[in-house]
Amino acid sequence: MAELITVARPYAQAVYSLATEQQRLDAWSEALGWLAAMVSNPDVADVVTNPKHTAQEVEALMLGVLGERASEDVKRFVGTLIENRRLTLLPFIAEQFELLKAEAEGAIDATVESAFPLSDEQTAELTSMLSRKYGKSVRLDVHVAPELIGGVRVLIGDDVIDASVRGKLHTMAASLKN
Repeated sequence: MAELITVARPYAQAVYSLATEQQRLDAWSEALGWLAAMVSNPDVADVVTNPKHTAQEVEALMLGVLGERASEDVKRFVGTLIENRRLTLLPFIAEQFELLKAEAEGAIDATVESAFPLSDEQTAELTSMLSRKYGKSVRLDVHVAPELIGGVRVLIGDDVIDASVRGKLHTMAASLKN
């Protein structure tokens, strides 16, 4: 997967530069989201990866679903991806684009796994704490993970903050073995 991200990053950076220059970050974000969702659909993925379908057929399918979201620049971008056989990279390109956009906005995304559903107050407190720690606004994506037993585990980029009972038990077991 790291290789796919490495290949997708230059495309995302190019699109981000163009979107910034045109002041159309939100429009590009929406278009890339739609394109990534389409390519992630198994039926569309079968058409896109099937050599029986011509580049024109694949392009017509992709742009037909996009409809009015397909500006001339988006059409050229899709054509370039098809020509270079990189259409399946769209989910990674969209992800990298969103990371660049969030970085420019001074925001970071955090995935929070909690043993139990978090209240609005707990979510706000966690967001505030993480914002202070990282010096940026934080957007949380909260999931319930009962296997944690209690507490939370926060993933921000490569950082992992494990304040779960399960994590503490693993740490305790490791220290007892040594």
